[in-house]
Amino acid sequence: MTAQIRPVHVVLVVAIVGLMSLRYFTDVGIPGWLFFGLGAAVIIGAIANSYYDYRKAQQGEAPAPASTDVVEDPKFTSFLFGDLRTAPMWLIARVYLGIQWLDAGWGKVTNEAWMDSGVALRGFWERSVAIPEEGNPMITYDWYRDFLTFMLEREWYTWFGPMIAVSQVLVGVALILGVLTGVAAFGGLMMNASFMLAGTASANPVLAALAIMIILGWKVAGHWGFDRFLLPALGAPWSPGYLLRRDKAEASRNNQQTAAS
Repeated sequence: MTAQIRPVHVVLVVAIVGLMSLRYFTDVGIPGWLFFGLGAAVIIGAIANSYYDYRKAQQGEAPAPASTDVVEDPKFTSFLFGDLRTAPMWLIARVYLGIQWLDAGWGKVTNEAWMDSGVALRGFWERSVAIPEEGNPMITYDWYRDFLTFMLEREWYTWFGPMIAVSQVLVGVALILGVLTGVAAFGGLMMNASFMLAGTASANPVLAALAIMIILGWKVAGHWGFDRFLLPALGAPWSPGYLLRRDKAEASRNNQQTAAS
């Protein structure tokens, strides 16, 4: 049994493939922001579709059938990303990554050029969007250059600089302590991606790869940390923890007691 495919998803995917073909195999100029918008629409549509099915299930209706035509995961990945015996390995990985973010962020939060005026970030953006007379520009994708230019023209660096600095510190502390490890690693990955899109490699590729691994192992990566207590208490959106489902359990017990009396 396979999952239901919405026609709008097919149209969006066909549109993206067609525009890519026009852009890279013909002389037709297609703006980069259009690809970004269509790609975002596909992702948002998939999330909305999943939420719609979730709401139907909550209301007692049958959601769209899930696909069973999926290749089974190898035992090695199940062990690596879901077995508590790998928690010590993830402790080392996340602490190393956390130290890198904490060190980078602390240097920024103690720097007036980042926290007071954001001029440090402005200089980085200006160098990134510049197009040299010879050689390749730092930014490969036009849509990202337009995005940085948009923020530069509106002086968003004045508040974006402090936000980046504080975010790096928070990501570092969360990874070191094992607090919502998967969420923290994802936040770090987004910053890695933004720096790489702006043309800065440095340590970002290695840190991004490590963040992806930690995200995949989010269930056990923070077990030797605060996630040992947070995850059972909070759970996940698709599986609430005991703190978030306590009211439902109490209501169910009260209903049963009322019915029995």
